[in-house]
Amino acid sequence: MSLDWTASPAAAAAHFARRLAVETDVSDVHAALESGAPGFVLLDSRSAESWAQGHVPGAVHLPGREIAARAAGELDPAVPVVTYCWGPGCNGATRAALALAHLGYRVREMIGGFEYWAREGLPVATGDGVVRSPVDPLTAPAAVRCGC
Repeated sequence: MSLDWTASPAAAAAHFARRLAVETDVSDVHAALESGAPGFVLLDSRSAESWAQGHVPGAVHLPGREIAARAAGELDPAVPVVTYCWGPGCNGATRAALALAHLGYRVREMIGGFEYWAREGLPVATGDGVVRSPVDPLTAPAAVRCGC
């Protein structure tokens, strides 16, 4: 099978620009949260059991299946939302972002989700407090920055 190269550079640029308009990554979310004025609310769309295992400190918990019923009472429509779920193998954050967009919220999805948040050694809130796991060298190689 050969690759299809019929997409023009302009079509490719438009596609990638659309993705960047609705996606963000773990590193950018962490930097924004650390700034103290992120300009968005971070929403964890996982189940209550998953939330209890650990979540991003400061995130709001609103399970994806409850967004339609609860978003208006818990989220300010003037504040953008960044959604996350488990990780790249899960589309829960995508579904949550879609539900919020249908409700009129400005929204982005944090690619990598909670899995990459934890694997990059970023803080995780649990019932025992905030913890950090060792950095997984496959996600954030020691002494190397991706430079993006």
